[in-house]
Order: sequence, then structure tokens, then C-alpha cells
Amino acid sequence: MSVLTRPDGEIHYQVHGSGFPVLLFAPGGLRSRMAMWPSPPDGPPRPWVDWPRALAAAGFTAVEMDQRNAGASRTEIHADHGWHSYAADHLALMDALGCARFAVLGGCIGGSFCLKAIEAAPARIACAVLQNPIGRHPEHTRYFEDSHAEWSAEQRAARPELDPAALDAFGRRMWQGDFVFSVDRTFARACPVPTMLLPGTDIPHPAATSTELAALLPGVEVLTDWRGPAHLTTQHDRVVAFLRRHAA
Repeated sequence: MSVLTRPDGEIHYQVHGSGFPVLLFAPGGLRSRMAMWPSPPDGPPRPWVDWPRALAAAGFTAVEMDQRNAGASRTEIHADHGWHSYAADHLALMDALGCARFAVLGGCIGGSFCLKAIEAAPARIACAVLQNPIGRHPEHTRYFEDSHAEWSAEQRAARPELDPAALDAFGRRMWQGDFVFSVDRTFARACPVPTMLLPGTDIPHPAATSTELAALLPGVEVLTDWRGPAHLTTQHDRVVAFLRRHAA
């Protein structure tokens, strides 16, 4: 595992394969980490492709990472941190790897990371795959605030020196709004890069959010049936074909 030194901590990452670079954002909410991609040896199979390994085998450079304060990565947490803090990590990592232009693929919270990266550096992003994107569920409106409280308790248990007020303020910055949290609908409507959407269907990944994204994102390619063992081959082939079309 390699380490990127940031002004406020360390980001752990791995690089697989060679070819056009794809930066991968794993599922898991604020616990987004590399271990979420492969199926656990003693657990049920993941409903998604193990993208770091699959993309390396398909001729891409796959870059995976533990997000700040997830997995092995540790950084400070301040009241003014937010989506921009993650985007700064992502761009710094690709700078360190010498990747001026790259694709992004994210599951769960990774869809919002993808959109924020595009907003922060549109000329650098070749295309984006949004798999199971998060959003505000119309019937479970406090889901992310409640999840943030649980995550904050975990962080405080591991690092008692963390400021509870800063954790709360960070949470308010992350989970305000009723869309995908990281960007607004105006940005989605004018998104300047090609996108592919693998829609969500549950509480943290609401169907309503994916329906909006499908309507807003210009020319988005939608793969409705992608989830689970019966669709893994189609999921793999369609995503790889999309990336190959736009990897330049």
C-alpha cells in the first residue's frame, strides 16, 4: 500500500495495471475504503464488480484509495471541512501520480465524489461512472444525519482528541441539501463530461435521486439492470466499453 502525505494527514492508496487512469471511489459512505470493492471471503458476494482488479485486467490503470478517516487513512477533521476537502485529496493524488487527465468511477458516496471532482477540475475528468449514487430519500430524510452521528461516535472512540463541535459542523456541511449533497441540480444539468449511471434503489441510494440524475445529466447512459450475480458480466462489459469510448 502506498501513502500520499497531505497537509493534515495521510491517504492510503494502491495502483493496479497500466493504461488510461481511472480513479475509483469505493462504496461505504464516510467509511469508503479499498476493502469494500472485493467480496469478503466469508460473506455474501458483492452486487458490484471488483473494479480495481477488473479495470486493471481490461487495460486501465486503476487507482483505489481509502478516503480520509476511513480504512488506513487518517487526517484531521475541522468544522470547515466538506466535499471540497475530499476533492482536494483526489486531485492531489492524481497530481502525485502524474495523471493530468483521468476517468472517475464511484459507488455509493463515490457518485458524489465523482460529481465534485468534475466540478473542481472539469478539464481533467474524461468521463464518470456513477454506481448506486447517494441522495436524500423522501421517506427517510434523516438517514445521513443519523449515520453521521454514528460515524462521529466511532471517530471519537478511536481518537478522543477530536472536537465534537467540529465533527458536527463537518456533518452539516456534508449532508445539507436534498439532492446528491456534493453538487446542486444546476451543475448536474450542465455537467460537462460524459456520464454513465447505474441507478440506486434503497434508502441511502434512493431511486428518486437516480431518476433525477437520469433526467438532468446531459446524454447520460443508464444501465438499469446491473446489480447482483446475474448482471455482473453485463455490468462489467457496459462500463468497460463506456470507459474505453471516452478514455482520452
